[in-house]
Amino acid sequence: MPIVMLSEMVHGQEADLFVLMTAKEELTTRDGKPYYKVGFRDHAREVSFPIWQDSPWGADCREAWQPGTFYKVRAVYRDSNYGPQLDLRKIREVTGADRSDGFSPAMCLPQTNFDTGAMYAELVEIAQARITDAALGKLVVDLLEANREALLTLPAATHNHHAFRGGWLEHVLSVTRTAVLLADKYDDYYPDLKPRLNKSVVAAGAILHDIGKLREIEEHPQGAEYTAAGNLIGHILQGRDIVREAAVGRSIDPETMLRLEHVIVSHQRLPEWGSPKAPMTPEAMIVHYADDLDAKYQMMATILRDDSNPGPMTSKKNALYQKVYRGGGV
Repeated sequence: MPIVMLSEMVHGQEADLFVLMTAKEELTTRDGKPYYKVGFRDHAREVSFPIWQDSPWGADCREAWQPGTFYKVRAVYRDSNYGPQLDLRKIREVTGADRSDGFSPAMCLPQTNFDTGAMYAELVEIAQARITDAALGKLVVDLLEANREALLTLPAATHNHHAFRGGWLEHVLSVTRTAVLLADKYDDYYPDLKPRLNKSVVAAGAILHDIGKLREIEEHPQGAEYTAAGNLIGHILQGRDIVREAAVGRSIDPETMLRLEHVIVSHQRLPEWGSPKAPMTPEAMIVHYADDLDAKYQMMATILRDDSNPGPMTSKKNALYQKVYRGGGV
């Protein structure tokens, strides 16, 4: 039986595939019939379907199957009125020997569609080109280079926006592109601003606004989870800590450091979102709105891609807690 990717299967196709179990929920039908709702995924597709407790797989599902575990399955893929389904023929946990058949945990984890190496290189290039304060620019580049390997795979979150491998780079690069564009625009609009907009701080703040996620999030084979420090402190204060630690012994102007730290601690604006302070400088305002727009636009794009609600409007059961209009012709 050929080994294929779950995301490449078509209706009626039978194949062997490697998947990650994402969910197992014990439920009952309206008639009181017990079943498990299970979920399996690869990097680009997730399927969710019932395992009836009186079926041949019922006992195994109840006693052995565990979310967060990788499995090799033989199954028939079906498109149904309830979404994509798998009709299981065989299932077992992945073993070390499966690597010779191409198994890798990364093949079952959602990931950015962009080249992470290219995104990283562009972020460094922006730092070098747009941060004209030499000491500040070196701080930013040194932090990027010191954490390169982690940043190539780090998700931007555990859920909601950019919650996939490489999501941090995708999000931060997008925010930085927008922020430097807005900085140029508003510096041209207000050349007599006193003090003048510090475009180096905008670029540095955009690149480093989420640097604390290096300590907030840790990657596991089954996906990203919050660290203890992530739960107890969060990425905003840890981001300021990282920048302060890296600034020791450098000749960075104190006013510049203050403005950079303010960008980091205020970038989410509201206390309920984690920020102890709202943006109180032009640099912080630009980074906040660039960050907020990028996160929410990615959420909306995901809703439009994944929502299965029929008709021109999506369901409001999504990360934005609102319906999104598809259009009458979709």
